[in-house]
Amino acid sequence: MQLNDSLVRVTDRIRERSNKTRRAYLAQMRAAAADGPHRSSVSCGNLAHAAAACPAGDKKLIAKGGGPNIAIVTAYNDMLSAHQPLGGYPEIIKQTLNEIGATAQIAGGVPAMCDGVTQGQPGMDLSLFSRDVIAMATAISLSHNVFDAGLMLGVCDKIVPGLFIGAARFGHLPIMFLPAGPMGSGLPNDEKARIRQLYAEGKVGRDELLKAESESYHSPGTCTFYGTANSNQMLMEVMGLHLPGSAFVHPGTPLREAIVRHTARRVAETTALGDNYIAFCDVIDERAIVNAIVGLHATGGSTNHTIHLIAMARAAGIIIDWDDFSALSAVTPLLARIYPNGPADVNHFQAAGGLGFIIRELIGAGLLHGDVKTVMGDGLDAFAAEPFLDGGALSWRAAPKISSDDTVLRTISKPVSPTGGLVLVKGNLGRAIIKVSAVEPERRTIEAPAIVFRTQQELMDRFKIGALNRDFVAVLPFQGPKANGMPELHKLTPLLGVLQNKGFKVALITDGRMSGASGKVPAAIHLTPEALDGGVIGKIRDGDRIRLDAENGVLELDVSHDELNMRAPMTTDLGRDRWGSGRELFAGLRAAVSGAEDGAMTFALEEKQSLKE
Repeated sequence: MQLNDSLVRVTDRIRERSNKTRRAYLAQMRAAAADGPHRSSVSCGNLAHAAAACPAGDKKLIAKGGGPNIAIVTAYNDMLSAHQPLGGYPEIIKQTLNEIGATAQIAGGVPAMCDGVTQGQPGMDLSLFSRDVIAMATAISLSHNVFDAGLMLGVCDKIVPGLFIGAARFGHLPIMFLPAGPMGSGLPNDEKARIRQLYAEGKVGRDELLKAESESYHSPGTCTFYGTANSNQMLMEVMGLHLPGSAFVHPGTPLREAIVRHTARRVAETTALGDNYIAFCDVIDERAIVNAIVGLHATGGSTNHTIHLIAMARAAGIIIDWDDFSALSAVTPLLARIYPNGPADVNHFQAAGGLGFIIRELIGAGLLHGDVKTVMGDGLDAFAAEPFLDGGALSWRAAPKISSDDTVLRTISKPVSPTGGLVLVKGNLGRAIIKVSAVEPERRTIEAPAIVFRTQQELMDRFKIGALNRDFVAVLPFQGPKANGMPELHKLTPLLGVLQNKGFKVALITDGRMSGASGKVPAAIHLTPEALDGGVIGKIRDGDRIRLDAENGVLELDVSHDELNMRAPMTTDLGRDRWGSGRELFAGLRAAVSGAEDGAMTFALEEKQSLKE
């Protein structure tokens, strides 16, 4: 199938833009690979330390160096439902590898915080920065240089991007990702959203709200809506870093255990010790990153990846920006309706045909680079499949050609919508992202006076007293990475949804984030430059008229250039957002962090520079 022209153009310009940084990255990886398996060059003392706690059989294998030694980097904790199943994986992996003369060691653990737990709490201000902490922890885990490959165990929002970034700096190694899978379906998403709105209106109490939330989030596994966590799993699969079809298999099932075992064997088969060496740096190239962006659009994935994917790509020497996202969104049809883009959850999506169906449709339409290298070898076609157990053995069959539920999953010929629904909006306010796949077409353009809020709480307080029953654009400045770590503002969605349901025209503009589950209220987010970086959002005043036009990519403040130059930037007390809950420890990261369109990165990779230079 001939590739889509826009796909080719975007890939070519990314390749040209990234020429210098990509060459530098690959040179580093080739140099590391040329040294051979690192255990052959470490001292006996180093090796003795590395194997001191191993069983006797593993000590001999590690010292001998004949079989691969696999690093396990895990985000396990038993508080978070998505990561709790990971606790049993290392023993399964070690046992499986011992059967083939290989070994595995838990090289390190990384923090795994949950935005669902910290939503609206001080800890949310650490959420975005946790990605880079995870990346550094991953690098430390792999730095012992006694490993021949790596298995990354993680699922949720910042965890997978952080693992990816850290792993990319050891890109000469084979790397595979291993998720836990989603929990079973609970309370229907429409009902959950309805009760949240009733609570916001004061029509039900906390007991009713807690009951609904507990019925939604009820067991081990990933939350079932299509937020950042499940978008992560889609990305790992479409980039060829999972076993095919492993993203949405439930934890605690025979099929999931078979996937864990097969992943361990596969990564051991692809080390430099054998004849089937597949390095991470050869799997992740410009084509793989473009495939990831296309997958995000085709499934209606998380807006958080307009930040994370930029940082992930940069870790492999590849420079992308929001123009690339926007151009690919314009030619990628939306094929799935998973909450918040529809009522279904990922379990319904998986049952209807899942990612194998999506990948086959996109390859057939020339919207994915099918000739990439993956952890399975050459070509993405292997991922247009679904796993099953055949007499207890893991096997694959072709993904279904017909969706079992076209309200959830569609073909290219009859998509949910002709575009991916992620739009770059720009104007005198700067550049921002808006996700419109869940926004009704008649609500995608709004022109209304601004109401400026200093905090989420201020908006919530004014809502409670009925002061927001009008058309307006809510403006929340000083929510960017330099100001307070760019927390998600997800708690505002039910309130603004209530006002929208009453017939008012409302929208949100912020230099902060919403959620991976950005929904039905138009929200121009990740606005850059942020207020603390001199962004115009810091000069907006109550009553200023703002035009947000997602159909035509416009974000304009109806204030003259001369008047804006005369206005002093708004001031705000950020001290309360920088102390408590450990936030004081992150002052260095706030000072070093780049803008949202640069990936909100806190460290330099190669010659880090603004994407707009």
